[in-house]
Amino acid sequence: MATILIVDDEENASKMLAQALESEGYDTLTASSGEEALQLCASKTVDLVLLDILMPGGIDGVETLTRLRQIKPQLNVVMMSAQKEIETAVKTMELGAKRYLTKPSSIDEIVYAIEPFLELSRLSQENEVLKEQIGPQDQMVGESVAMQQLRSQVSQVASSNLGVLIAGENGTGKELVANAIHQQSQRNRKPFIRLNCAALPEELIESELFGHERGAFTGATARRQGKFELADGSALFLDEIGDMSLKAQAKVLRVLEYGELERLGGTQTLHVDVRIIAATNKDLEREIEEGRFRQDLYYRLSVVPITVPPLRDRTEDLPVLVKHFVERFHKDSARTPKVIDSSAIQVMQSYHWPGNIRELKNIVERLLIMVNQDVILPADVENVLPISKTISQPDTVTVPQENRIQGGTSLLEMVDNAEANLIRNALDANSWNIKRTAEQLKIERSNFYKKLEKFNIKRPDDQ
Repeated sequence: MATILIVDDEENASKMLAQALESEGYDTLTASSGEEALQLCASKTVDLVLLDILMPGGIDGVETLTRLRQIKPQLNVVMMSAQKEIETAVKTMELGAKRYLTKPSSIDEIVYAIEPFLELSRLSQENEVLKEQIGPQDQMVGESVAMQQLRSQVSQVASSNLGVLIAGENGTGKELVANAIHQQSQRNRKPFIRLNCAALPEELIESELFGHERGAFTGATARRQGKFELADGSALFLDEIGDMSLKAQAKVLRVLEYGELERLGGTQTLHVDVRIIAATNKDLEREIEEGRFRQDLYYRLSVVPITVPPLRDRTEDLPVLVKHFVERFHKDSARTPKVIDSSAIQVMQSYHWPGNIRELKNIVERLLIMVNQDVILPADVENVLPISKTISQPDTVTVPQENRIQGGTSLLEMVDNAEANLIRNALDANSWNIKRTAEQLKIERSNFYKKLEKFNIKRPDDQ
């Protein structure tokens, strides 16, 4: 919850404003002088200051603003005055004030003025936390040829303002790649705004993207900025963009082409400068053919296409990934440090990893929690991986007839056939219990249904 400091020598006015802001869901502090305001800002966490300009005795609002900017340059300060002096307003803006309000202002006017700065402050704090949690070396772990190529692509595209489309399976780290692009770009001084298109119902995604005016729909009790407005001058990450509705796609295309948008229920045209970094686990070209994705939007998004390789295509990175997750787990917990034996890692390298990096992280953490001894062995790994045996001991392996390479069969088709067979076998073994099968294969149920549709897998009695 944001904390707002109200600085005004008129005690009654300050008290009434504090009560009104608290009814809007904010925490408040009050100060009757510039000196008291400086002390509070030095000792308390303050997200925004509402600062009166004319305060008798001591230092006035302009001097208080100057000192606040010296001790906390990033602090949001909104000036208030009963006098409409253009020269003073301009001066305070030059000194770093965000807005200039004339008194008296309604609570709606004040909330409308301060809300954008509080939201950006919150997003900046979230981004700083993410930077600390991720760290530069954690963004893309691995030294395989595939990862070296991926890092090279990120470096080449980061300095531009071109749109980027990141493709890859679930769990491969598409968001980490997007974050790396933003952090290496010239827009990294502003928060990296994120939106998961698959996590929102169709009726809410437009409000999240473009914002809304008060009364635009049931429940819209206040004006709200959308992600595009918040990302002005920065970048917007649209995760799982393949799940976005066609209606929302059309509006996104307009923003990309003209830099214009309107909030839901609004008539004012807003201009924004936003770089789009999108990600998807879908084949968007197939989605276009089937009428579920706009071709013109696809071309605007995929100016620079990047594909994140699945873990099974870079298993040589697995030892360093395991080491990374072990160190991270021990750093975040008070448990006795454990070691995963190299032979156990070899067992992991022979596994298909349908859940990619996300599945590997979960498996490593499960081993560190569940195994009692200090050294984790191959048998421990085989007990937690969702297959009975992972390593084939004989030097030669008999390939089933249905899995042998046929003339003219592409690698992608072979991988799809193998995945479809694995899903069918798992369904049969679980008596077609969808929930249990998805859990066993470590696939999110929504994604599991998409795979059933993709491979045209149906219950035997439905065929």
